[in-house]
Amino acid sequence: MSDASLGSALRGAVDLSSLRNRPASPAPGPASGGAGAAGGPDVVMDVSDATFAQVMDLSSRVPVVVDMWSSRSEASAQLSPILEKVTREVAGRIVLARVEIDHNPQIQQAFQVQSVPSVVALVGGRPVPLFNQAVPEEQVRDLFGQLLDVAAQAGVTGSVDVAPGAEAPEQPAEPPLPPLHQEAFDAIGRGDYQAAISAYERALKENPRDDEAAAGLGQVRLLDRTAGVDLHEARRAAAEAPEDVSAQLAVADLDVAGGHVEDAFDRLLDLFARVAGEDRAPVKDRLVELFGVVGPSDPRVVRARTRLTSLLF
Repeated sequence: MSDASLGSALRGAVDLSSLRNRPASPAPGPASGGAGAAGGPDVVMDVSDATFAQVMDLSSRVPVVVDMWSSRSEASAQLSPILEKVTREVAGRIVLARVEIDHNPQIQQAFQVQSVPSVVALVGGRPVPLFNQAVPEEQVRDLFGQLLDVAAQAGVTGSVDVAPGAEAPEQPAEPPLPPLHQEAFDAIGRGDYQAAISAYERALKENPRDDEAAAGLGQVRLLDRTAGVDLHEARRAAAEAPEDVSAQLAVADLDVAGGHVEDAFDRLLDLFARVAGEDRAPVKDRLVELFGVVGPSDPRVVRARTRLTSLLF
């Protein structure tokens, strides 16, 4: 995402007044009001419906990245440690607020969260969508740099105090991932999508009912297909050749990666209705794979799956 698109996202932000106007609860901690640091919280904090108003206030002084995660999502397990690592690298200029979305329905409703992980930034109380899937560390680092530039343009240049040599607070140990899942996770972290795909495929060969591996495989395949693809060029090619299955699949992938899930599903369902014969199979297969990426219980998936069924029969 470019600086310009981050700025555009600020102007088109959703209304979070219901969270800002909650009764006061103990704040996670203060941040400095200017470019210098002052006493404050750790740069990574867990927040809830009851404490989110203070996070909104904090974002008027330092950009806050909100990681809405779930213990049922392997993609969350992959992305959250990367977000924490990169947040600590910028030494108090960004705060990471972690929200277990299953236990905080008001935050889920306010941000209109349909799938996890869902990651947004708050700059001056206004949300900017960042990620809705696991992404490699370098991509997180690049976008955090863009976020700091946009925050500076908005006058949000504070920081929280990070004591030299301070250690991160000890966190409860999480159960280890299965070996092949960990292998895939490590490969994603270094940007080796083919190795991650191979690991998930081997996990599924061992256990075809491994839903987490199936979901992870769909996500990393999407990362692999969209890596380095020029969005404008892909859209141009798709517009010039509306019946070109490969061109339409490419744009649908980019739309899902960018959070435009309904646009992607509508594009592929319309294409499926137009094409015939052997061209139908890759469209159907891609739809089914993207359903798994977004999540089978997501209402957008339910609607698209219902339409696909009607087109099949």
